[in-house]
Amino acid sequence: MIENKTALQTTNSSDLKGFLGNYQLIVLDEAQYIPDIGRILKFVSDTFPEIQLIANGSSSFELGNRISEPLTGRSREYLLYPFSLTELLTIKDRIEINADLERILRFGLYPEVYDKPENEAIEELNQISSNYLYKDILQFETIKRPGLLLNLLNALALQLGNEVSLNELSRMLAETIPTIQRYLDLLEKTYVIFRLRSFSRNLRKEIAKGQKIYFYDLGIRNALIRNFNPLNLRNDTGGLWENFCIVERMKFNMNRRRFVNSWFWRTYDQKEVDLIEEEGGKLTAVEFKFRDKNAGKKRVIKEFQDTYPGSTFMTVSNKNYWDFIS
Repeated sequence: MIENKTALQTTNSSDLKGFLGNYQLIVLDEAQYIPDIGRILKFVSDTFPEIQLIANGSSSFELGNRISEPLTGRSREYLLYPFSLTELLTIKDRIEINADLERILRFGLYPEVYDKPENEAIEELNQISSNYLYKDILQFETIKRPGLLLNLLNALALQLGNEVSLNELSRMLAETIPTIQRYLDLLEKTYVIFRLRSFSRNLRKEIAKGQKIYFYDLGIRNALIRNFNPLNLRNDTGGLWENFCIVERMKFNMNRRRFVNSWFWRTYDQKEVDLIEEEGGKLTAVEFKFRDKNAGKKRVIKEFQDTYPGSTFMTVSNKNYWDFIS
């Protein structure tokens, strides 16, 4: 509300304390809309160290830009993901969530979408994707070509699970590589997509500069390509499963403060590992298969094992994925 904005902008400590009261925890919702929010948070933090402030915002990129410099050394940033499956365990058991798995791959895990009837879920996802892209992303920097941004997102959505080539995107969209790179950077900063880089240390045959691009929420991805079909009518189930498992693993790692390095691995002769994790100098190689008769058994890619001895391997399917994400 406008009176709250005005009250926060004062530099008079008595007036500010009168507004804040004796609360020890204060949450500022949509803080990016408060002018000079970074300076305000710094002033409150320095003047009233007993007060803990939480500033959140749906426009994470703009909020980050406004608070990062003034709050250097005074703040900690958290990324608020869509629901994780482990969060859902507070309201459902694993059997119920397993029964929802196909629906999650189709409609994602946004709180506003989860558990809604299909028609309502589709309408909500279309609304979220269009509002977010137009209201939040397109206002940043010099993004004056929404058509290019949407075409790029569509191209990325259709290449889910595959290595993405900047040269190929440049040719497909008839745009320069620097422009494509700038738009990708923006989409990553606004938490629409994230990238996995290729892992390479020893072999000449390893792809050293490749990248894969995934979406933080599969519902948004499917909304972009207007495809909410059941899995038996799709040809992208493998990509959906790979994206789902990697995002849930990211949530698991962040919630448990596991700071790991993540990559994918591929050679020029098409040997590939979907995910490589490194923690404490140890490598874990992971393969994702939605349906797999040998789930849970080790599958060793000999060339990877020979090059990186001591690595562990696992295959994640719809039968054993809880072991990977919880």
